[in-house]
Amino acid sequence: MGKKYNSLTMKKVEIYSTDTCHFCHMAKDFFKENNVSFIDYNVGTDIAKRSEMLEKSGQMGVPVIVVDGKDVIVGFDQPRLKELLGI
Repeated sequence: MGKKYNSLTMKKVEIYSTDTCHFCHMAKDFFKENNVSFIDYNVGTDIAKRSEMLEKSGQMGVPVIVVDGKDVIVGFDQPRLKELLGI
């Protein structure tokens, strides 16, 4: 189970990340700075979530960010995230 961070947004945001991924940290900082709640799955230690990420994205690179269970973003694409989250 991932760590949940609460805030004001109504969108469900999930991030598949690792502890050593610089872009993962940038994405999580972006979410926190913009009061976006998110669930963080550490795919470096959670094998089941790693498999789930691979099924959703088709590749092993992180971060993989899923918005509302349907929009999958590979990498930290700030303009796309702003668009999807209405920021």
